[in-house]
Amino acid sequence: MKKIIATIIGLIVLVSCNISPIAKPDNLIEEKVMTDILYDLMILDAIKTQNPYDTIKKYIKPKEYVFKKYKIDSLQFVKSNQYYISQIDVYKKMYDEIHERLENEIKENNLAQKKSGTVLPSSTSSTDKPQVQ
Repeated sequence: MKKIIATIIGLIVLVSCNISPIAKPDNLIEEKVMTDILYDLMILDAIKTQNPYDTIKKYIKPKEYVFKKYKIDSLQFVKSNQYYISQIDVYKKMYDEIHERLENEIKENNLAQKKSGTVLPSSTSSTDKPQVQ
């Protein structure tokens, strides 16, 4: 997740230094679909990085899966992403929607856990922290 955020910030800085605006690509991915793609990539990347020692997860390739799911290629994704990054208001709106979707899923999962009686702690308590001696 940190890598994605750092990449996005880096791209924003690079694009903001660009004097000429990025032209709209011929095969631009629709804004709603692009939001779904970015959401899926975030979720899959988070799953992959949860336990880096899991041997099965090292074979997961989130981008390949998402590209196949949405029937796009990497060049189309990159060009569309560059275009949306240059439209900072649109890009911010897309990420606000992704954030809202994640918050809603967290609420739904917490509610489902409460109903099933298997409530997991949402944050680590002070007793869970390692003790330094």
